[in-house]
Amino acid sequence: MADTTTPIPRNEDSLSGFGFALAAYLLWGFLPLYMKALAHVPPVEVIAHRILWSVPIAGALLILTGRTADLRHAITTPRMLGMAAVTAALVSTNWGIYVWAIGSGHTLDAALGYYINPLFSIFLGAVLLRERLAAAQWVAIALSGLAVTILTLEAGRLPVVALGLTLTWGFYALFKKSLPIGPNQGFMLEVLLLSPAALYYMVHLARAGTGHFLEGVSFDSWMLFGCGAVTAVPLILYANGAKRLKLSTIALMQYIAPTMIFLTAVFVFGEEFGSARAVAFPLIWAALVLYTWSMVRQARVAGR
Repeated sequence: MADTTTPIPRNEDSLSGFGFALAAYLLWGFLPLYMKALAHVPPVEVIAHRILWSVPIAGALLILTGRTADLRHAITTPRMLGMAAVTAALVSTNWGIYVWAIGSGHTLDAALGYYINPLFSIFLGAVLLRERLAAAQWVAIALSGLAVTILTLEAGRLPVVALGLTLTWGFYALFKKSLPIGPNQGFMLEVLLLSPAALYYMVHLARAGTGHFLEGVSFDSWMLFGCGAVTAVPLILYANGAKRLKLSTIALMQYIAPTMIFLTAVFVFGEEFGSARAVAFPLIWAALVLYTWSMVRQARVAGR
């Protein structure tokens, strides 16, 4: 009699997974250049276009992969809709902070936020999910907290952009884990829930004559239309890459994007590094080395 059991996915790296993940992180790394070109467009308008033009891309992917039934089930399940509404609110807020940061000269703060994010995620895991952390991971969290304290004391206020990006993405990832639907279907559900508000806002701008889409300069129209691709494509690539890579490999690769954002801020946008950042960023980098070393060590032990 044939064995009908479903094979357990093997926890190993694949070349295709590495290619998907690398492409996603490189696209995220170059995203500040794209958003800087739209710095003259209000962030809310940019977010509206990111939402609306993501819908056809995400929808086409579900049709091609034959996963539309999952989406129909989610739409008719109130609990799933409620959970998706929370993740949609968090990810759209994250996009808004990010777009504003790039356009207003706070790209270094955005890089800091995405550097801190994995450390905040393991902190959430320890506090909310009762996950056990190694001593090195607690030290990494403490170092990141010290870096934020130094920046706060130097500026006389909290690094709002960095913390805003960290908090919104950290809680987004946490709630996304409990959303009982695949990543591609979940993304489609999120942008569908956000679409009515985005469409209303775009119609309002068109009636008032204050929008930048199809108004005079074709460059703006094409750039805003392309917001769907630069939003949806990296997320889809990442979702497919993560399935084909070990957790320790993803842990190492996730620093590609913030490092590219950091280099772009300093060497392309010419943002001032400053003495406080010269202390805070090395502290964050040291924390990430500790965190990654601990992750790799745990993965090796689990492998044995």
